[in-house]
This record gives sequence, structure tokens and C-alpha cells, in this order.
Amino acid sequence: MNLQSGKLYWPSTFLNAPSYPVLQENIKCDVLIIGGGSSGAQCAYFLSESGLDVTVVDKRKIGYGSTAANTALIQYMGDKMVHELVNSFGETKAMQHLILCRQGMSEIKKAAESLDIDVEFHERDTLYYASTKEDLPKLKKDFQLLNKHGFPVEYLEEEEIARSYSFSKLAAIYGEKDAELNPFKFTHGLLKKGKKNGTRIFEETHITGQKVTEKESVYYTDNSSSITAQYVIVAGGYESLEFKKEKNAVLNSSYSIVTNAVEDFSGWHKRSLIWETARPYIYMRTTADNRIIIGGLDENTDIAAERDGKILNKRDRLVQEFNKLFPHIKITPEFYLGAFYGGTHDGLPMLGIYESKPNHFYLMGYGDNGTVYNMVLAKIIRDLIVKGSSEDHKIYLKT
Repeated sequence: MNLQSGKLYWPSTFLNAPSYPVLQENIKCDVLIIGGGSSGAQCAYFLSESGLDVTVVDKRKIGYGSTAANTALIQYMGDKMVHELVNSFGETKAMQHLILCRQGMSEIKKAAESLDIDVEFHERDTLYYASTKEDLPKLKKDFQLLNKHGFPVEYLEEEEIARSYSFSKLAAIYGEKDAELNPFKFTHGLLKKGKKNGTRIFEETHITGQKVTEKESVYYTDNSSSITAQYVIVAGGYESLEFKKEKNAVLNSSYSIVTNAVEDFSGWHKRSLIWETARPYIYMRTTADNRIIIGGLDENTDIAAERDGKILNKRDRLVQEFNKLFPHIKITPEFYLGAFYGGTHDGLPMLGIYESKPNHFYLMGYGDNGTVYNMVLAKIIRDLIVKGSSEDHKIYLKT
């Protein structure tokens, strides 16, 4: 799958990233993780301390799939508005999902602080504003639900927004302690830690075949090597759909830019994350080296040529959208890309456990908060393998 095109920013921030060998022999392990991006690395992080023999393989260089295009806003709210999740799943299940995401964010912070690599994790507040007057009742519903369940949020009126930002909107939810990080460094940091605990990691190792039985699975590579495992985690991001189709998945295209370094962030309260109620929406965050990431303008296409033909136009439009909010901050898009973006029809990430593939777990953290969803699902999978059960897996289960 042609996951993204354009000029990538994250790999440029870590030029001496670790490299790993190609698998050139037949091996056995307890757990095989297919995919060495964010989701696979987070699985390895949890499992590497369990005493199990874990192997990670990726067909690319580590972190060069969707991870390299991930804009890494670390939040618990996502594609579907909170009241929409409640309408679909009921209040108990919807709020439990958001609570698990908050816990996942805490796990990300804990992991980031434990790594040898500085993954540029910074807690940030979030401004989530109403895009139109028609969105105000929906925004208010979301605030009431979040406030009821103890989430750290405030409801800001137009005047309050204008006091803290260089722009004003009709209303916004202001949330505390979301975050941002460098997903490329985070992935490498997690795998480096896993390697210290005995995890074997192979890159540029392409899975080409499989033989699955009740007791074990054998996966074959493009250079005639094999991996025999008791458990298999398919953590290939959107390419997991090449292993198992899932009707709840939606594949679209999204765009983002990374600007020059900016000296003055006046009018941008606490360099908060910014997004809006419109769908698709525009979002913004800053980076450790004082750049700005602006993304959105999603297109309903899963054809790479169509996606890529719009990259330059989307680049210029994202600059225009930023200038509407911060006309005094002069920016130049130094990095820009178009990438496939996976979501779900129902608004929840997915854990695939299928009768036809015994002892397999398909981690599909699809949605705006992929990094957070990956952490939630990775922890659940760890519990299912190590403990034999999980209290939370049924929320996301696809069979």
C-alpha cells in the first residue's frame, strides 16, 4: 500500500535512528508482531516485560509506514463527537471508551518518560471550538457529558476565547492535559527498550505466506525464512486490512504541513492543541523545535494517485486556514504530505479476533487518536495473552 507521499518531517528529526537486520533464518517465538510502526512498538513495549519471547517484523525500515505521517495529537476525543458515541453505544460504553483513552494517554506519558530517547512528549491543553452556530448545541452536549463524568474541561464563551487567543469563536471546550509527541522517536524508543528486554526486531522483512493451525502459526518471508509463533499480533496499521478485511473500516486521504520554526507564539494560549467541530476538520499543534503542524482537508478517496495529485493545493489551503486564525504568525510550509487515513464507521477502534485465525489479534487503532488507541488495544492484547482475559476487550471486539 502506498501509504503517503510528499516531504516527511519526522524522519528528519532523528537521522541516527537505530537500524535492524533482515531476517535470514528460520526462528521460533512465543509472540510474533507483524508491523514495526507505532502499534507494533506499543505491543512490544507491553509484552517485552512479560517474560515471553517476542519478535517484531516490518517490511519497511522501522517507522517508515503511517508512523512517519502521524501528526501525533494525543487526545481522548476523536472523530465521532461524544454525544454521537453515546447515541450509538449508550452512555456507559461510550464513557468507558473515553476513560480507557485517558488511561492510554497516561501509559504513553509513563512510557515516554522511561525511554532512553527524548520523544518530545509535552502535555498540552486543547481548544475544541464550534465551527458554526449550528454546532453550538452539539458542543454543549459534549461538554455536559464530559463534565458529568469528571473530565477536566471548561466551556468557553466567545469573549473568553478572545482573551486568550488572537481569534474568537462562538464557543469552545477547553480541555487540560492532552499532549503532543514525536511518533517516529516514540516508536524507535519503545522498540529499543523492547530489544533490551530480549525482543528480536527485523526490518525490510516482508511476510509473503502463512500456515495457521490451532497450536501454532508459521509465517514465511520473501527471502525464504520462516517464523513459527504461538500467538500473532497483526499490527500493520492500515495495511492490516491486507491480512483481514473489516467492513467497519474506512480508508480516506488526509493532508498535513509542517512549517518553518516560529519565534513568536503570541495569541496562541499555552501552545494548545486546536481543532474544531466541522467534519472533516482542521487541526494544529506545535513541535519541540517550534514548528507548527497543520492538518486536515480530508478527501474521500483511497486511490493514491488522486490523493497525491492534490498535495500542493492542500498545502496552500492549509496555510490559508492557519492564517485565518493567526494572521500575525508568518509561516512557510517546509514539509508537506498526503497520506491514507483509516477510520471506522462507528467511531471506535477495533480489535479483531477471528475464529478462522486462532491465537491471532488484529490491532486496528483506526481514527484520529491512533497513537492513543494503539496503546489501549496493545494493553488489552497483552492481558489476553499473558492473563488470558481482559475486562475491556469486548468494547472493541470484531469477530
